Amino acid sequence: MKLSGNTILITGGATGIGRGLAEALHKLGNQVIIAGRRRHALDEVTAANPGMRSLVVDMQDAGAIREFGARVAAEFPALNVLVNNAGIMRAEKLSTQQPGEQPDLRDTEAIVATNLLGPMRLTAALMPQFKKHADAVIMNVSSGLAFVPLALTPTYCATKAAIHSWTLSLRYQLRGFVEVLELIPPYVATDLMNGKDDPRAMPLDKFIAEVMAILKKQPTPAEICVMNVKRLRFAAESGQFEAVFNGMNSAMTEPA
Repeated sequence: MKLSGNTILITGGATGIGRGLAEALHKLGNQVIIAGRRRHALDEVTAANPGMRSLVVDMQDAGAIREFGARVAAEFPALNVLVNNAGIMRAEKLSTQQPGEQPDLRDTEAIVATNLLGPMRLTAALMPQFKKHADAVIMNVSSGLAFVPLALTPTYCATKAAIHSWTLSLRYQLRGFVEVLELIPPYVATDLMNGKDDPRAMPLDKFIAEVMAILKKQPTPAEICVMNVKRLRFAAESGQFEAVFNGMNSAMTEPA
């Protein structure tokens, strides 16, 4: 992936990792478009970064994503990079229902729609656009939790595991004309699950700095893993999965 001269769309670009990536890539001379649901949050980011653009989209709405894809392609014909970053993470209690009570799946379905179907739908909507550019890139943001799940957030972890698998297939199918990357974050200090002030989380600025250093390597690694996530990413390969799984889940049930 080249680091300048791109036109880049980043979903979930108003906060957290999305904003961090948007600002870092904007500083390198790229045209960056951030997308999200909240206009006021998007406006705050673009006001702080003159030249950055923003568009509103609901990543849970299939029809809205199709219309959004057409609009982006029309307004930004040079678009050649998509960062599928938008995601939601919610705790779920799978054993709280009383006998005979139906579980409430609203959170489950929202997480699947945003984290999994959203990237799939948007990538499909923009595929004709990517075929026009020899330097097209799709970057999917998964998670270290795709490889070692946090039991408190089962659907989030399942969607990120699915994104990892889907990215492998997408990379194979698009080989030769679209570069497909996977960014695998560790626990980063963002608003997800109120982790912004958790001392156990990796500071956002340090995460972004390490990611940008990895992106500067040529060729860009297919999987972008900072040091803090490697224990999760390679837990199974190292034979440490059970120990890492039990240790992480025990630690995360205790207050920071």
